[in-house]
Amino acid sequence: MKPILLLTGALAFFACAQSFAADAKPKTAFLGEERVYKKVDGRDLRLFIVKPDDWKGTDQRPALVLFHGGGWTGGALTQFNEQATYLARRGLVCVQVEYRLVKDLPGPPTNCVRDAKSAMRWVRGHAAELGIDPKRIGAGGGSAGGHLAAFVGMVEGNDDPADDLKISPKAAALVLFNPVFDNGPDGGWGTARVGDRYKEFSPAHNITPDDPPAIVFLGRNDTLNGVPVVERFQANTKKAGVRCETRFYDGQGHGFFNGEPWKTATLIEADKFLASLGWLKGPPTLKEPDLSNVPKAPVKKAKQKE
Repeated sequence: MKPILLLTGALAFFACAQSFAADAKPKTAFLGEERVYKKVDGRDLRLFIVKPDDWKGTDQRPALVLFHGGGWTGGALTQFNEQATYLARRGLVCVQVEYRLVKDLPGPPTNCVRDAKSAMRWVRGHAAELGIDPKRIGAGGGSAGGHLAAFVGMVEGNDDPADDLKISPKAAALVLFNPVFDNGPDGGWGTARVGDRYKEFSPAHNITPDDPPAIVFLGRNDTLNGVPVVERFQANTKKAGVRCETRFYDGQGHGFFNGEPWKTATLIEADKFLASLGWLKGPPTLKEPDLSNVPKAPVKKAKQKE
């Protein structure tokens, strides 16, 4: 690669860093039971399991495995603490996942997607002891974590060769917060990393009729993941006979769901979606927030595609 291209890629990468700061605002405490799902590169990769108060080992509950955002290069494992706490109160077993981050530039997020699949396999392989229905394990995440959630629901390949490949990593439902699930050259994100290998990594380019139902949340002022990209994704899933719901929020930018009142608003919609699948019972227990006078995020010039 020529020096000028390397410099351009590096500058663009750092330009994206601030945009991803909103993807994963740090929390102070890890929630739930800590387990090691994988040992790799001389380290233990952990996940944290939050169970309902009335959980029993003989349960057959649905579960949601959550992946934090941060552009595949950073982020906080505890990003979805509040969502996990609420959904556990509603009856789900929730799991937050630690995964390896990309340190090189350029370079595809191979370790990220492999770890995501390993985590899903671990949860499904331990479903009996976790009181989980192995047929009802969903995946959720924000931004790059949304990409990982969509990846484990939609994309074949890029498995860790050390995994037990007899156990499926496939998610049965997807809850996606401004996910960067299109990594192609036509308005997608992540193309500087994956290059002409985008079809290996991009869920938007791997839509098939057996994909899980999904709900997608997006701010209309998101400059990393535009409305047309999500609308195209939804149209293509519809053509394949796959359910994909979208919720767009006026005046909101990337990572909007991390702050109130949007955190509550999107969580209520996620609750309704999961209830429509039969995974939760009854209406949401959160109060609908007033969105009428919420400040809008300024529309900024789109960043490069990382």
